[in-house]
Amino acid sequence: MSSPAGPARYFPKRRGDRLLGVVAVVTGLVLVCHSLVPNTPGNLGSLLETVLPWTGLAVPALLLAALVRRSVPAVVAALLLGAVWSALFASLFLDGSGGGGPNLTVVTHNVNADNPDPAATVRTLLAADPDLVALEEITDEALPAYRGPLDRRLPHSVHIGTVALWSRYPITESRRVTIDPGWSRSLRALVQGPKGPLAVYVVHLPSVRVGASGFTTGRRDETLGALVRALDDERRKKVLLLGDLNGATTDRGLEPLTSRLASVEGSGGTGFGFSWPAAFPVTRVDHILTRGVTPTDAWTLPATGSDHRPVAAGLRA
Repeated sequence: MSSPAGPARYFPKRRGDRLLGVVAVVTGLVLVCHSLVPNTPGNLGSLLETVLPWTGLAVPALLLAALVRRSVPAVVAALLLGAVWSALFASLFLDGSGGGGPNLTVVTHNVNADNPDPAATVRTLLAADPDLVALEEITDEALPAYRGPLDRRLPHSVHIGTVALWSRYPITESRRVTIDPGWSRSLRALVQGPKGPLAVYVVHLPSVRVGASGFTTGRRDETLGALVRALDDERRKKVLLLGDLNGATTDRGLEPLTSRLASVEGSGGTGFGFSWPAAFPVTRVDHILTRGVTPTDAWTLPATGSDHRPVAAGLRA
């Protein structure tokens, strides 16, 4: 008797194959429908979106398992999952700058209040030959170690609370941006850039934590709302926002900001640009966002004595 024909021949009903298929389908649904995952309890949706790019690891794992088992349906499921992931994230690895070189290089870095070697940190930042350097978590004790070498290369600066900005170009205005009355860690400066004024914001939003109560983003989201209101009042056409936002641009919690300003990593980068933790970055919480300027490139600098890595961008401003 001849062997049975039809779908059963090509789609064997082995338990392991079904399990691989289920994993692929569930992962695909998470990718496509992550916005439907509720944020209560514990901001689960925001936590999922923060690590969403890492779902791509399921693709090679499933594909390898499918090949080992010689399962055609499992291979197809893995490849389909890869297509879904690529549709969401492949553009981050393509040059979206549209050609043309930058006329402004900017760097932002949470230097960590406990940084043991500010001098080496500054050398790493200056190696990028920046025109603007924004720092967060600067302490009064460490400020002179940063100010000395940065002042020699970037003569214009403003320091408010625990954030600071150094510029190659004149700073004609500066003030504190009060987004969290209990902290002084955000400022606005007007920089006379290469082709006119830019409003530059340096921001450090409150930290988030993962614990027994879930993903705690309450204070971050509250101050984010105040920051968005300040940006809505901004009348300058060219705007840069530099700093530690304690959130990934995939996190729905940052949508009020990312709907107003564009991420340089999404526009001009070639990868995810993960910045935290420095030893093995798993997410990008340090950002350069723009309005009215064009990113030409975005990259991450080598690790310093901080628990964050610096991030940099070339801009046509």
